[in-house]
Amino acid sequence: MSMTDPIADYLTRVRNAIKAKHKKVDIPFSRVKEEITKILLEYRYIKNYIVIDDGKQGLIRIYLKYDEDDNTVIHSIKRVSKPGLRHYVKSTEIPRVLNNLGIAILSTSKGIVTDREAREFKVGGEVLCYVW
Repeated sequence: MSMTDPIADYLTRVRNAIKAKHKKVDIPFSRVKEEITKILLEYRYIKNYIVIDDGKQGLIRIYLKYDEDDNTVIHSIKRVSKPGLRHYVKSTEIPRVLNNLGIAILSTSKGIVTDREAREFKVGGEVLCYVW
């Protein structure tokens, strides 16, 4: 069975693992998903991740981060651009998530970047998701 939106599947797996208080979650590998995971690690939304080669597609194992009261660091993770309705923005229209308390992840000509990096590079692109 083919998947129509692998990024939405990625975000849903992370969201479900957080709700179930899992320490880790396995996601089918792709380069876009790995780039999104690198951004989540860079902004300290996750503890760590590893790429597992299983001889097929591969897996990304994400270790989720919780605070000392066992509350998740990721409060919400939301898909913005969907296959049925793509959401593109100009460099001057890049959204601010919760007044810069969260991040927007964009797909641009410079690669997968955050809203801050896109403003710095002065490039627009497709808004993939919001994380806060």
